[in-house]
Amino acid sequence: MSRFSHQQRLGSRMLIALFDAGLVMVAVCCALLWQAGSLDHLVPVAGTHGVSLGAGLFFINAANGFYDSSQRPPVLQLLLRTALALGLALGLTYVVFSYLPADFGNRGDLLAAAMLAVSAVVLRRAYVTHLSTSPTRARSRTLIFGCGEAARVVGHTISSADPNAEIVGYYPGPNEKHPAVPAEAILSAGRSLIDTAKERRVDEIVVALTERRAGSMPLRELLDCKLQGVKVHDLNSHFEKRLGQIRIDYLNAGWLIFGDGFNQGLGRTMVKRVFDIVSASILIALASPIMLLTALAIKLDSRGPVLYRQERTGLDNKPFQVVKFRSMRQDAEKDGQPRWATSGDDRITRVGRLLRVSRIDELPQLFSVLKGDMSLVGPRPERPYFVEQLTREIPFYAVRHSVKPGVTGWAQVRYQYGSTVEDSQEKLQYDLHYVKNHTLWLDLQILVETVHVVLTGKGAR
Repeated sequence: MSRFSHQQRLGSRMLIALFDAGLVMVAVCCALLWQAGSLDHLVPVAGTHGVSLGAGLFFINAANGFYDSSQRPPVLQLLLRTALALGLALGLTYVVFSYLPADFGNRGDLLAAAMLAVSAVVLRRAYVTHLSTSPTRARSRTLIFGCGEAARVVGHTISSADPNAEIVGYYPGPNEKHPAVPAEAILSAGRSLIDTAKERRVDEIVVALTERRAGSMPLRELLDCKLQGVKVHDLNSHFEKRLGQIRIDYLNAGWLIFGDGFNQGLGRTMVKRVFDIVSASILIALASPIMLLTALAIKLDSRGPVLYRQERTGLDNKPFQVVKFRSMRQDAEKDGQPRWATSGDDRITRVGRLLRVSRIDELPQLFSVLKGDMSLVGPRPERPYFVEQLTREIPFYAVRHSVKPGVTGWAQVRYQYGSTVEDSQEKLQYDLHYVKNHTLWLDLQILVETVHVVLTGKGAR
């Protein structure tokens, strides 16, 4: 249930984004027909200038967080994002339409029409972003079944991650003797679960029982609630739905085995491979000037090779050589002891610090994508030394190696850079969600959010 809910949200975001891009393209086509009075210029110009502008606007809006309704930015921050998006969009419009054919009619009118359409779409999207998380929007009412530690964690998750959700209270389980939630939030157990749900006008119930021995789970009442239209989620489904992660502290192998997801079929593999080859080829072509300048800057800044090669663990635990632009001193691990990079690491060079903030150091990995060692999107590959350690200490860590590692990933756009076992555990929870639910739609969303991460410097180290 949660998987489909999450995929529906991703699909709706992409459809909204495509709708915005389509509006701009329609406006350009209408202006072309008005100016030219015929279809002579419509197809070639709409097929290049219109599509380019629509695609550019899609990435600009996505990079500024206009398609993410899970968090409500402060008004000042939203205004700054809107100003930035408008500046980028109008600049892109000017550049795109400066390449109109020389024999085209009144190019100024067409440029003005395109700028007006772009401005309208950006301003509308910013307004909708604010409105979608407005306190005036109808809020979903959630009842948490349980009052122990698991229920407390669920309550904290809902309060911090979903501004449009309201916790109506905690219904205590029969075997929970030590509440971990505020006493005033615990509902009376004198009424049945179904009566309480009706009285409180509950939209969903999250089963968060710390103790699940015989008699703790009133299955009949939960079924009655579901038959009355109340959504019922278990702990893992809740975290997957709300946070896009699978919490390993409440996870058991049975949930992974008997649940849906983890579709690693041939069809999905082939689609992903074609997508990787096409996307990596385009990105390499676009990034070639940047990579040449980066290589020159590295050589001028410090002694050592331009590229840095390191063994990483890939699909099915097979080792491969990852290639990155060198961002550390040549003697960064002269003692031979592998170490995680940390914030403010003194081994990082001056140019390397800029490369890491902008993620330019990752660009050579696009060639690993073409080679087939990596995918554009997937769990980040780790060094064998750390993989051995993390596999021993973190349950289900080896599951992430059932898909190809990626240049970017769900964990990278959802969690800051980590340099400890605890950070690796947090990131694994996002990696498990990706391995379970990966689709082309999810890959596209991750790529769009990666643009936002790069522009904001989020999680840089």
